[in-house]
Amino acid sequence: MKGLLWATALMLVIGQSAACVPAPATGQTLTPTPSFTPTPQREPVIVVFHPDYLRVYANEWAAVPGRMESILKEIQGAPGFLFVEPERATEEDLRIVHPQAHIEAIRLEGMVLYDTALLAVGGAILASEIAMAGRVSFGLIRPPGHHASPERYWGFCYFSNIAIAVKKLLDEGRIKRALIVDFDLHFGDGTNNIFLHDPRVTYFHLEEGDRVQQLEKLGKFLSRTEGYDLLAVSAGFDKGKLDWGGLFEISDYTTIGTLLKKAAERNSGGKRFAVLEGGYNQVVLGKNVRAFLEGFR
Repeated sequence: MKGLLWATALMLVIGQSAACVPAPATGQTLTPTPSFTPTPQREPVIVVFHPDYLRVYANEWAAVPGRMESILKEIQGAPGFLFVEPERATEEDLRIVHPQAHIEAIRLEGMVLYDTALLAVGGAILASEIAMAGRVSFGLIRPPGHHASPERYWGFCYFSNIAIAVKKLLDEGRIKRALIVDFDLHFGDGTNNIFLHDPRVTYFHLEEGDRVQQLEKLGKFLSRTEGYDLLAVSAGFDKGKLDWGGLFEISDYTTIGTLLKKAAERNSGGKRFAVLEGGYNQVVLGKNVRAFLEGFR
């Protein structure tokens, strides 16, 4: 990541700015405002977002108009959320996980889709960098990525956003082990395939059981899993009560966020970040995301 935006983001994450700013509208520049000064115990979640994520890049559920806006409605300008813009990933970044043939296949899907997918990878990378700097971050990005394998894409996913971000840190020697927790309705087969034979990464998908059983399973898994330097979260909200999965209450997402935060504090010095995967009911999506972030921060 290079350029003014990246430098500005780094200044923000090392504490030279703590103002809460709203997400910029398309064409606007990021201008911090002194509307909120958090306490040291409640530092803002740094939300990685770019106006180009609002583009309708494909005819599919993840790309429908209004989806991202429903999340912005809940957190834009709200106390405790600080927005920064990512840059697009490079092809070199993509090749950390995907061969050139896969990259070219996505390019053939259309340049708007390809450009937005590059920006999603860039958002995940920036979120991971912010986490490494000791601040909690959330990649409010799309397209999602957890179904993208090295040479296969499906399920609205084109590049494996979270896997590229994590593997980049591993390959650079900046972390030795990572834990990826995925609470999306669907199993992240792409993420799993990428790290299946890599002992440096543990991938865990939350599944099976009613809402209480799943929350208990997550708590038990996190309590017995240790030794990682970074916690990365594939945050999918399609398991919500009013979404496809019909399971979690809004408050359950706060519980999930809190369990993950405490696990990171025990194991990785608090270093943690999450990126958006699924979640499609625009009536509750923003509320579910905000509830999760209130627990995760």
